[in-house]
Amino acid sequence: MNTYEKVAALLDQHQARYRVVEHEAIGQTDLISEIRGNDLNQAAKAMVLEVTMPDGADARYLLAIVPGDCKINFKSAARAIGGKKSSFAPPEKAQELTQCVMGAVPPFSFDDRLVLRVDARLRDVGTLWFNAGALDRSIALQVDDFFQIVGEECCAEIATPVTVTA
Repeated sequence: MNTYEKVAALLDQHQARYRVVEHEAIGQTDLISEIRGNDLNQAAKAMVLEVTMPDGADARYLLAIVPGDCKINFKSAARAIGGKKSSFAPPEKAQELTQCVMGAVPPFSFDDRLVLRVDARLRDVGTLWFNAGALDRSIALQVDDFFQIVGEECCAEIATPVTVTA
């Protein structure tokens, strides 16, 4: 079962309200949001981080989901799972953990080694938009259904709004 099939099965199992949109294969949040017609803050950007843990414990991996109009706050993301600091995971490790190419990662973890945290700003977007395991397929999901599936404990302050300068 590929990642898209896993996502669809999970959403169907929870009777979530969603729709699938097929489009050009683009892995850039701002460009794909324009094509899909969603506001940038409704886009769920997924990043795999490697988190340094205290006292020399093994690093942990975090699937951080932030709004498309924000950037990741590495320190806050690390603290959200008890870590000291974080950085982007090596691309090979990220692909191994998500079974996706970067840009196509959905806001769900299907690997026990990959802890999920979702920025709290996404609670209020109405509809959450994300690539669904493939660059040419997105899902529009009611945000209440999303949090019903992943649980409120996944919610954390892990993003910083991007300021636009003229």
